[in-house]
Amino acid sequence: MATRITIDPVTRIEGHLRVDCEVTNGRVSNAWASGQMWRGLELILKGRDPREAWIFTQRICGVCTTVHAIASVRSVEHALHLEVPLNAQYIRNMLIAAHAIQDHIVHFYHLSALDWVDVTSALKADPKKTASLAQSISSWHLNSVQELTAVQEKLKGFVGSGQLGIFTNGYWGHPAMKLSPEVNLLASTHYLQALEVQRKANMIISILGSKTPHIQNLAVGGVANPINNDSPSTLTMEKLFHVKTLMDELGSFINNVYLPDVCAIGAFYSDWTGYGAGVTNYLSVPEYPLDTKCTSFALSGGYIPHGDISQFRPIKTHQDEFFIKGVSESSKHSWYKQDGDRHPWEGETDPHYTDFQDNGKYSWVKAPTFNGAPAQVGPLANVLCLYAAGHAPTKKYADKALATISSLAGKPVGIGALHSTIGRHAARAIRTAVLNEVIQEQWQLLINNIGTGDTKTFNKPEFPTGEIRGVGMHEAPRGVLSHWAVIDNKKIKNYQCVVPSTWNSSPRNAKDQPGPYEASLIGTPIADPEKPLEVLRTVHSFDPCLACAIHMVDKEKKEIVTVKAL
Repeated sequence: MATRITIDPVTRIEGHLRVDCEVTNGRVSNAWASGQMWRGLELILKGRDPREAWIFTQRICGVCTTVHAIASVRSVEHALHLEVPLNAQYIRNMLIAAHAIQDHIVHFYHLSALDWVDVTSALKADPKKTASLAQSISSWHLNSVQELTAVQEKLKGFVGSGQLGIFTNGYWGHPAMKLSPEVNLLASTHYLQALEVQRKANMIISILGSKTPHIQNLAVGGVANPINNDSPSTLTMEKLFHVKTLMDELGSFINNVYLPDVCAIGAFYSDWTGYGAGVTNYLSVPEYPLDTKCTSFALSGGYIPHGDISQFRPIKTHQDEFFIKGVSESSKHSWYKQDGDRHPWEGETDPHYTDFQDNGKYSWVKAPTFNGAPAQVGPLANVLCLYAAGHAPTKKYADKALATISSLAGKPVGIGALHSTIGRHAARAIRTAVLNEVIQEQWQLLINNIGTGDTKTFNKPEFPTGEIRGVGMHEAPRGVLSHWAVIDNKKIKNYQCVVPSTWNSSPRNAKDQPGPYEASLIGTPIADPEKPLEVLRTVHSFDPCLACAIHMVDKEKKEIVTVKAL
């Protein structure tokens, strides 16, 4: 007989996600992922000036702000066949790379690490043994005995006060936790250090984007950053060299802390390479354009069916019909009026709530498909596509990570191990190391181009009468993001956002195939149905981002719901 588990809400994510599982003989036998909030932004945009859509769309989320802004302006530029000056491309590229680096660091340390790290166990650690372990993995200067001892004392203070503060409500002592006290102390130390490091990336965004989290410098046709070395109110060389310093500090943490930590945890939890694969059709799009027409990129995209990288098919440009024609969405199991598959340009977002129905409609999330099949998006898809394409930096960091994991685990771990829960974390760290190289390269390209005397950052858009259509695609931190705009007589006629978590958290599609979250949970062992840590591990590995910033109050302003963070 199956036992039903309902986790509502799943916390340490952005937005409102409910996950239901049936557990039979100690393993997940069925699963449902349900988005519990309606965004409705597509309806808000109808009739508006397409040049201001990006300002609204970056409010979709309190975390994924920059990504919606860039996808939005690209959708309008694509519709207009509008070129973007090189300086604007490089500035945009640095912005979105800094955003992705910050997002990945925060995800591993502050949103998902507590699924694997037992903070209370760190109280039993020997700081000297921890320092020795840390120094055997990397040369990070804050892995000293003094630093580790100070963190352990801080943790003891939390416990001694009866309050664990930011570490409250973890599954401490859970049988699925298996790290030694020393590894737990090291991870807890880096958790606290990462709080400071991620600020460096946000500072880059603030300098280039004028503000964070909601940047202010984008425009259809480029960016609003004037380049003038004689005016401190513009983008000057002084500011750019400060950005370079921040980049270098991020790079040191990524290579000496983040990547080694993920490798260490991956080695200790190598059994988790056998869980969480789910959907192994992988989709990624090209990113970091190197020309004005979005036809040449620093990182390529592509599609891998059935997890077989030998069948990799590239997606070469932002005009590639293979991607544009391949995307559709179904609402058969979503709380919308329409049921059939529709291309996003023909999509509708008319709500029709029916309550939760296991075999009917049960989510506000639609079910995207690529060429008729579900697809997994995100860092794993991105890394596998780049690996298949022969991208040298990706191969370098992937091979390094797998070699480190193999050494620590005492057994060979190959590229196939990435098709898993723990593999998604490894891929995210690999991608972050690659992005560190990308952002440095984009900085140098900008400096070189300014050196030629080119300071242009904007091309004015001109809108024709009649209907035009565009798609703006972006390889966001959580995967493929696309904004689909239909513009008629200079106003938005239809607007659809197909976001990464639409792909990954989708309900069953028109063929009743489960989405990536749902498929990845099947077969997962559950030690204690009352404490379903294993479910959270796999769901968190995707870095869910359903929607955000929803304030629920009744007309008397009374509290409606109280949520316990897990």
